[in-house]
Amino acid sequence: MDLKRVSRGEYVAIVGGVLLAIGIFTKWYESVSDLAVLADVTGKGTFSAWDAHSILRWLFLAAAAAPLILAWIIARDHALSWPRGQVTSIVAIAAIGILFYVGIIDRPGEPSGQIELEFGWYVAMAGALLMLAGSVMRQQESELKRKPPGTV
Repeated sequence: MDLKRVSRGEYVAIVGGVLLAIGIFTKWYESVSDLAVLADVTGKGTFSAWDAHSILRWLFLAAAAAPLILAWIIARDHALSWPRGQVTSIVAIAAIGILFYVGIIDRPGEPSGQIELEFGWYVAMAGALLMLAGSVMRQQESELKRKPPGTV
């Protein structure tokens, strides 16, 4: 295992994965009404993604692990049939989409207009964006050579 193989793109993605993991456990939502219900709690309070999302919390943790797995693959110099960083990009794009949905489009809780975003959601979104940026940087370094048209 040689950590010299790990480039700047992986380090950026790792920082993003760590931010995403930290963001899961910090407060994402705040209910501002005494009548609001979030995570089976009625009234005012703050909630992390871990509290508010029973299934998505595991998906976010798995997404946060993707850059670490990429760095391990690169440090061990495993052969891959796809460009390095491509799967991490796909995972980051999915995480960004889910974060956008649960933060902007359809916040959990009732009524959703009484649920406000807190800094943990922004930390998680910044982490997912850093994961995407780092994996794209890695893909540019190890781009597959294209064959001319008509060849097998």
